[in-house]
Amino acid sequence: MTDKKLRATITGVGMYVPDKVLDNKYFESIVETNDEWITSRTGIKERRVLENGATSDLAARAVDDLLKSKNMSAEEIDLIIVSTITPDMFFPSTACVVQRKVGAKNAWGFDLSAACSGFVFGLETAASFIESGKYKKVVLVGADKMSAITDYTDRNTCILFGDAASAVLLEPTEDLSYGLQDSVLYCDGTGEDALHMLGGGSRNPATHETVDEKMHYIYQDGRAVFKVAVVGMADAAVEILERNNLKREDISFLAPHQANMRIINATRDRLGLQNDQVMVNIHKYGNTTAATIPLVVTEYYRAGKVKKGDKLVFAAFGGGYTWGAQYIVWSID
Repeated sequence: MTDKKLRATITGVGMYVPDKVLDNKYFESIVETNDEWITSRTGIKERRVLENGATSDLAARAVDDLLKSKNMSAEEIDLIIVSTITPDMFFPSTACVVQRKVGAKNAWGFDLSAACSGFVFGLETAASFIESGKYKKVVLVGADKMSAITDYTDRNTCILFGDAASAVLLEPTEDLSYGLQDSVLYCDGTGEDALHMLGGGSRNPATHETVDEKMHYIYQDGRAVFKVAVVGMADAAVEILERNNLKREDISFLAPHQANMRIINATRDRLGLQNDQVMVNIHKYGNTTAATIPLVVTEYYRAGKVKKGDKLVFAAFGGGYTWGAQYIVWSID
C-alpha cells in the first residue's frame, strides 16, 4: 500500500482474432440479404468466427500476445478481469480458466458482465484496484465468442457479430498526467426488453422449450437500440469532454464501440471530430462486444498511429442498457 496518489495507466496491449472469416457474401447464401444492404446499414464487410474453442481460448491468446509484447511473465500478473457476456460456463469464471491457461499462478480474477460496455466498465474497475495501491499489474480482457449465441437464421442479428479478444495491462504511475483521467458510466434496466438473451439463467433454466423457442440466442430490437445508442454514446462522450475542459482539437482519437458505422458517425458528428480522429475497424471484425474498444486501440497503436501523450476518448453502449465514456492519456512510447 502507498500514501502517494496513483493513477492507473495502460502499459501494454494484446489481441487475438480467429482465422476463419465470414464475409457478406456468406450471409447472402444463408439469409435474405446482400453486401450492399449490410455495408450501407452497418459498415461491416467481414467478421471472424472461432470454429473450435471457447471465450477463454480467445482471451488466453490475447493475454499471451500481451505478455509476449511486454517480455513479461504471466506469474507477474496480480489480477485478471474478463469482461464478457459469453463465458465458457457460469462457473468457474472465465477469468479462472484464463488464469490457468496462461499460467498466471499468482493472480486472482473474476468476470464482469456489461455487454458492449464491458471494457469501459472493466477499465474503471481495474483502475480502482491499481489506484488503491494494493495491486501493481492488472490485466483486463474484453473477450466474446458471439457466434456461440447468434442465431444464423436471424438476419437482423447474424450479420452484426464476430468473435475476438483483446487485453490491456494496467500499472500504477505517479505521473498523474497519464492514464485514466475520468469516467462517466451509466446503466438503465428498462433496456432489458430490447436487447437480451432470455435463456440459460435462473429465470429461464435450459429446457427443451427454451431451446425450441431460441431463447439461448441474442435478441435485439435494432430500431429501439439504435435510437438510444446514438444518444447515449454521444451524450457520454460530450459529458467527458465538458467535465475535463477538452475541446475537439485536443482529442487525438475517439475509440468508439464498433457496433454500427452509423452510430460511430453520429458520435463523431456530435463531438465535431474529423474522420481521422475516429478509430474504426468494424469493417474487418463486426461487433465483437466487449472486445471492440481494446481491439481497435491495439491495432491503431501497433500501426504507429497512437503516440505517448495522445488524448483518447473511449465511448460505448450496450445491453442493459449500459453506456459510458472515458478520457485516457496514452503513456506507451
